[in-house]
Amino acid sequence: MPDTRTIKTVPNTTALYRAAADEFRRCAHESIHERGRFCVALSGGSSPRGVYSLLANDQSNPHTQLPWGKVFIFFGDERHVPPNHPDSNYRMASESLLSKVPVPPQNVFRVFAELDANEAAQKYEDQLRSFFGLRLNDCPRFDLIMLGLGPDGHTASLFPDSKALDENVRLVVANWVEKFQQYRITFTFPVLNHAAEVMFLVAGGDKAQILKDVLNPETSQFPAQKVLPENGKLLWLLDQDAASLL
Repeated sequence: MPDTRTIKTVPNTTALYRAAADEFRRCAHESIHERGRFCVALSGGSSPRGVYSLLANDQSNPHTQLPWGKVFIFFGDERHVPPNHPDSNYRMASESLLSKVPVPPQNVFRVFAELDANEAAQKYEDQLRSFFGLRLNDCPRFDLIMLGLGPDGHTASLFPDSKALDENVRLVVANWVEKFQQYRITFTFPVLNHAAEVMFLVAGGDKAQILKDVLNPETSQFPAQKVLPENGKLLWLLDQDAASLL
């Protein structure tokens, strides 16, 4: 398969947040212009939080604010915790972005992770199928999916040696993560690889070795390496510390 990824390195985390926010806005405006809406799946973690804060702060600038009424928010994965829990990806996104911009509540699709994990996964898949009007074997086409990279090469909640790595039918699954002794609710690879754009954000020297390993075309043992949009763009945004071994 040809290497269609784009790798962009910026000097520091501040520049990373700005570059990611710029790409978020670019995708949003292009999608709204072409299709009348922007469908994005958010991720958790410290780097996305910095991006969300920028997007929220930019709301006061008429040159950068987004038409939030046409933005539809989803989540690529979620911890199996209630929405008010400190570990909740939804809570982080709500505090840093969603509560600070005029996005209609009905445009935000959170995972009901306070339920049984398998029930939460099924309900989220049902929401995707309903919103995107999917037939049985269809996949949703997100305009943008934001992802991070874990120290073990996981992305979303697709962890090494977990069952979800082999899922090719379901859109959303409850994935048991042995090292945490906990379920995570996550998009599967078919959803990630059907997106119009996937944007990885990677920051910090502690990610330098795993980033080097994941971007090595000679290896294929890490979950993040299976994110290869079939008819879309793959963008890796890195800060200089993360990219120091490339």
